[in-house]
Amino acid sequence: MITLESLVPHNKSKKKKKRIGRGPGSGHGKTACRGTKGQKSRSGASIPPGFQGGQMPLYRQLPKRGFKNPFRKSFGVLNVSVLDKLETDQVIDIDFLKNKGLIKKREKYVKILGDGDISKPVKLQVHAISNTAKEKIEKAGGSVEIISIR
Repeated sequence: MITLESLVPHNKSKKKKKRIGRGPGSGHGKTACRGTKGQKSRSGASIPPGFQGGQMPLYRQLPKRGFKNPFRKSFGVLNVSVLDKLETDQVIDIDFLKNKGLIKKREKYVKILGDGDISKPVKLQVHAISNTAKEKIEKAGGSVEIISIR
């Protein structure tokens, strides 16, 4: 019968730790596997990532370009032609569109654009809409409610 106390690891599956700096008889004495001289042989030596031996690192040689706006508003964009294919009589809002997979889950805002045609009335609650899209939806008998962007 096997018990927890009787379990032992497979033969040669456990390797002993290399003990360095324990005298010449160990085979890892004197320089303790560090070689001789140089920055890496000293105690407390650590070379930061990207360090190129005192040469100006590549990430500092290259010019800085562009600008990332931390206050950018990310919109999920949808065309009127996509709304025409939806079979629903309920209000179409951001949660509805995310559940249908029409906009990505990470998007916080929705904008409707006017590409394509719409023939059925829809009720929309969106954060932004183009003028042509608004005209097409209202002409089809639908309504648009603009939600304020926080």
